[in-house]
Amino acid sequence: MQILFLGTSSMVPTKERNQSAVLVSYGSEGILVDCGEGTQRQLKIAGVKLTKITKILISHLHGDHVLGLPGMIQSMSSADYNDILDIYGPVGTKKFVENLFKTFLFDRKIEIRVRDIKSGRFSESDDMILEAQSLEHNVDTLGYSIIEKDRRKINLKFTKKLGIPDGPLLGKMQDGKNIVWKGKKINVDDATDIVKGKKATIISDTVPCKGADMLAKDSDLLISEATYASDLEDKSIEYGHMTSKQAAELANRTGSKKLVLTHFSARYKNTLKLEEDARDYFDDVLCAEDFMKINL
Repeated sequence: MQILFLGTSSMVPTKERNQSAVLVSYGSEGILVDCGEGTQRQLKIAGVKLTKITKILISHLHGDHVLGLPGMIQSMSSADYNDILDIYGPVGTKKFVENLFKTFLFDRKIEIRVRDIKSGRFSESDDMILEAQSLEHNVDTLGYSIIEKDRRKINLKFTKKLGIPDGPLLGKMQDGKNIVWKGKKINVDDATDIVKGKKATIISDTVPCKGADMLAKDSDLLISEATYASDLEDKSIEYGHMTSKQAAELANRTGSKKLVLTHFSARYKNTLKLEEDARDYFDDVLCAEDFMKINL
């Protein structure tokens, strides 16, 4: 799983920071979480083709999280995009996308499926699970977890000792099945090891809440909004945001392994104050920059 930060500012972009967008790549999937204004240009700068995107997860319908969507869809329509684009978001997302096509003149050549979702698991493949939880903002807002399923890894020392060749038999054991080799049953638990899947969680605009805690639990990577430093907690409450201290406390109480702060107010010329603020409550923390990559 690779995470690419495409926009790390909050409502107002800056010279250095675009509006909200994060791309999570896993196998053939390219999952774009939010699509702030200018996201397609950020993708071009990062060298990522629009055809890489298979799903778009919308946290909420505030402009700094969705204003890039019309241009993204228009450009994908002219980019030989042959997949079905799945768009998920809180209740109202489907109507929002329908209204886009009434407002703008699109040369729409791609198939789009839009689903309004609520808390819980909303997508699952052989390798990955997507989950959402409701957050507490001033509009309906969702946070998301991208969860890699546990997988089996062949114990090559064990299989080579028995002389089992590469091929279908090893593939069968990777699927969790016992095999028969030279008339002898080989137990899959003896020949393989379980590799724990990774979990990345993205907490968008919210105050501290139960949904954020549920979603962030045991995350390998927690990406959390931290619009303000803790000395502006009153302002964060007023506008429905978290401080860097609150994000760190979230990481600490949910057993998350690594915290990345994002969605910074344009008032901050650099993020040192927010990082130091968070580090008092959680050790492994850093502030995101546009085009920063993290591999899990």
